[in-house]
Parts: sequence; C-alpha cells; structure tokens
Amino acid sequence: MALNNFVKNIRNIMRNDAGINGDAQRIEQIAWMLFLKVYDEKENDWEFNEDGYVSFIPENCRWRNWAKDSGDGEALTADALLDFVNNTLFPTLKGLEVTPSTPMRSAIVRTTFEDANQYMKDGVLLRQVINVIDQLDLGDYEESHAFGEIYESILKEMQSAGTAGEFYTPRALTDFMAEIIQPKVGEQMADFACGTGGFITSWLKALDKEVKTAEDKEEYARSIYGIEKKQFPYMLCVTNMLLHDIDSPHVNHGNSLTRDVLNYTDEDKFDVVLMNPPYGGSEKNDIKQHFPSDLSSSETADLFMVLIMYRLKENGRAAVILPDGFLFGTDNAKLAIKEKLLREFNLHTIVRLPGSIFSPYTSIATNILFFNNEMAEGAKQGFNTKETWFYRLDMPEGYKHFSKTKPMRTEHCQPIVDWWNDRHEIVDGVNNDEKSRCFTAQQLLDMDCNLDQCKFPKDEEEILPPKELLEDYYKKRAALDHEIDKTLAEIQRILGFEIEL
Repeated sequence: MALNNFVKNIRNIMRNDAGINGDAQRIEQIAWMLFLKVYDEKENDWEFNEDGYVSFIPENCRWRNWAKDSGDGEALTADALLDFVNNTLFPTLKGLEVTPSTPMRSAIVRTTFEDANQYMKDGVLLRQVINVIDQLDLGDYEESHAFGEIYESILKEMQSAGTAGEFYTPRALTDFMAEIIQPKVGEQMADFACGTGGFITSWLKALDKEVKTAEDKEEYARSIYGIEKKQFPYMLCVTNMLLHDIDSPHVNHGNSLTRDVLNYTDEDKFDVVLMNPPYGGSEKNDIKQHFPSDLSSSETADLFMVLIMYRLKENGRAAVILPDGFLFGTDNAKLAIKEKLLREFNLHTIVRLPGSIFSPYTSIATNILFFNNEMAEGAKQGFNTKETWFYRLDMPEGYKHFSKTKPMRTEHCQPIVDWWNDRHEIVDGVNNDEKSRCFTAQQLLDMDCNLDQCKFPKDEEEILPPKELLEDYYKKRAALDHEIDKTLAEIQRILGFEIEL
C-alpha cells in the first residue's frame, strides 16, 4: 500500500466517527489495533520457527481470525463488529491470566490492554480503519522498514505535553546521545520513563553496529529495560519494540518512583541510563517518601535524577536531559542533588541546548548532563568530579528557532561531536560571551552548585505561555532571593553581628 497515505487515510475515516474526540483518542484507537496487527505478524514468525507454538491470545481474538477481510462478505462489520470488539475482544485481552512464569512476549498483551480504550461508535467506519491497517505487509522487509518512518510520524502526532511534562524527544537528539555514550555488547541500558521508546530505539540502533555474532545478537535483544507510567505511550513503546525485532521487550507498565531507592541492589542497576525525565510535574507525598529526606522533592525531574544515581552501576554511564531550572535551582533538594552529583559521580559534561528543541510544544530550555559512576582520575578534596565542561549548542546558521516544519536534524548535533573530541574553551572576551568553559568541582560548589554556565545571549525577550512564564519568574525570583540572602549573610559574618527580622 502507499505508506505515505496511511495516517491520512485513517484520519479521514475517523473524523466521521462520533466517538473520536480529538487527536489523542484517534491515535490511541490506532495504537491498539496496530499493536494487534504487529503482534499477529510476529506470531507468524514464532509459528514458523518454533514447533508446537501456542498463542497466548484465544483463537477468536487473534487478529487473523476477526480483523481480516477476505472480500467474501463474511467479515465482521457494523453492529456485529462493535459488539465483538466491545464485549468480547477487550474483556478477553484485559482478563488474560499473567503469572510470574508467563513469558514477557505473552505478558505484554495483557499489560498493553489493561487501560486501553475503544472509542469508535460506528462499526462500518471501524471496519474501514481495520482494513487500512491490515493492508500493511509487515512481513515484507522493505515495507516493514519503510513503515518505521510512518510509525515515527504517528509518534510525533502525540507530542503535545501531558500533565507530567513529558515530550517527544527529537530523534536526532536521542541518536546523538546514544552514539556519544558508545554502547557495548553485553551492557544493559535503562530508561525509567521510556515513553514511546525513543531512547531505547536509538540505543539499539547504535548497539547494532557492534553486533558480530549470534551470541552478540542475543545480548542485543536482552540489552534494554524500560518502564512507562502511562498506558498510551507504553502501548506504543511495546509495538515499537516488536517492530524492531525485540520479541520479548523488557518494558514494564508502571511508575519507576514507587520503590524506596535505598532498597535497590546491584541486580537492580544498569550500565547505561539514557532518558528525558518528565519535568514540570509534581509527585504526591507518598512518592516523595521513597527518597532520602534531603533529596526528596516535589519536582518530578529531581526525583528521577536521584533514582538514576541509585540505579547506575559502578563505572556506569548516563546521559540525561534536564530543564534549566535544575541548573540554577536553589531549593534544598536541588542543591543536595547537585552536590551529590559532584561529590559521588563524575559530572564531566553539560551541553546547553537551544530553547526551541521541543518547539512548538514547549519553549522550556533544556540541557544534557553526562556523568559516570566512577572515580575521576586525580579526584581529590572529596569530589569524584575532577572538572565539568560546559558547551553551548547554538542555533544552526539560517535558523532562528526549531519548529514543527524545521525540526532538529542529525547534522545539527555535529558541532557537539567536533567539540567533544577536541575540548577547548570558547570565550568572546569583547562581549564576555562564554560558549564553552571548564570548571572544577570546587569552583561549582563555591558558586552554590550553580550549573547555569555558558548561557545563551539574551538578544530579545522570549514570549512564553502564561503558565510557563509565571513558573519561570518564580524560579528566577527564588534563585535571586537565595543569592541576596547568601550575600547578606556573608556581610553579617564579616561585620560580626546578626540582624533579626
């Protein structure tokens, strides 16, 4: 079929269905059908390669037995199709029995449908959508490979931010981070808020270059771990993994923050962490209680940073995207987290990213923190971090900002790669503009763990949505108040008296 018309055809059909209210419901509707289609194609492979294969899905609910239309007029449609999907298919798949001994490739069927929804109300239109999806020939290598690009476009359509602040990370950025982290066969990577699986996919893409033998291929398939709190992106992630030939993806549906971090053992740790934690959201008090009191925060991104530090193996490597607020934040939890990062880990690089990376969905400025769980060579004074390099990635020539029509591309990360392999300070002395600079851990600690270095020049005032504007003002005011209080305290110390207010 013409893959470039795939999404358009389905969208046009669904627009006529009274049960579909907006893009989110439309894409979720596509997602569960696409999962069953892809799973059915994988079952063809398993049946061919394994003697006595038995499907985990009851026969009447397998895609091939209810969704396919042979053109003989016998295919379910209209009210009969709606009745089957609503009253047989969904209850059956939601009620599949899963035990600790259930293989992962089977268990994902139940977890994928646990909170899935069927929104369509017109059985004739539902039949038309199913027929479009069933025309995909995922058994054909070229069409299956080409569909990967279409799948990316489906993922991008659900980019608008949720209440927990999650965003679709540009593929150019996830690919860059996976490449720079240099995957090795036998390592395990984790993304504790994996969304639709972008970082996992980029890891597999980079790791595939290192696969040489059949044993390497087995390690490749076992190299990933993901967990996603929300049902919809989880469903897309599992489908994404199946499309990438990970037959038993170790991807779980749950919240990474619901376990006491002090209880993690070496078996719970990973060689590599690649992720873009949700930020801007807040967690309930019962979640915060799973963290040491000095590191406990209501800010989601802060909690994920603590989680990463507790689940990174000795000599492990991490690349994590965090908002500007983490760099200049002065609340007690942020200061404690940053000091722990400098003292107990090797925070070797911070890359400042343009504010429009996630445009038009948010203008929050972000950064990539690269750190290792290792003793830095020559480390002293109680710091595992010897030095931290900052590098600012400016907008490419000809771009004022990234957008939906002018997104970030792979070549836009090349300046970071060039600098990464030839680190040097870049300072414009005339304008006092620092594009790249190196700081010792002690210097950063003396600045009260202010990691907001090599900032972007402020040529003009950026217009933010009202909510983000207020949040930005509050954070900057808190940081400024902290600096004023610190200065006043130092003056009082020098003068030898205190002022009671």
